[in-house]
Amino acid sequence: MRTLVTGGVRSGKSRHAESLVAGLPSVTYVAPGPTTTEDPDPDWAARIAAHRQRRPAHWSTLETRDLTAALRIDGPVIVDCLGTWLTAVLDEHALWDRLGDAAADTVHRLVSDAADLLRSRTQVVLVTNEVGLGVVPAHRSGRVFRDLLGVVNQRLAAACDEVHLVVAGRVLVL
Repeated sequence: MRTLVTGGVRSGKSRHAESLVAGLPSVTYVAPGPTTTEDPDPDWAARIAAHRQRRPAHWSTLETRDLTAALRIDGPVIVDCLGTWLTAVLDEHALWDRLGDAAADTVHRLVSDAADLLRSRTQVVLVTNEVGLGVVPAHRSGRVFRDLLGVVNQRLAAACDEVHLVVAGRVLVL
């Protein structure tokens, strides 16, 4: 089963995603966001530590921003989260200052490649943020990020069997 789990920050998305594969003998947990060595923010470090503590010891962790490589891994995979992946893509390709067509073209290409691979997989859980339900970001970069993540979510959801919306720890299968 290919499942996209979406919801707001601290909604319970990651816990729910982990529960979908909890009984499997091996799982690769892909973390595409900044690591604690790259981002010395103590709040980010605490979030990473909490996620690591929650995972079963027999799961392996891969920190990579290469989403297509992550989707080529044999066996069940969780990617948590596409919002941090998108941030990394915008950073890696220096697109924050060139937002618009350059960012959209790069993201569309990368997400198309990922969606193609996703369709050939059987056990993948993708976690993402639903950022379009709240306040309109005050800065252009925030609005472009919101719009691009919306496209990423739509494209990958189309390649999944199910989409789960998590709100306040409750799950709604869309």
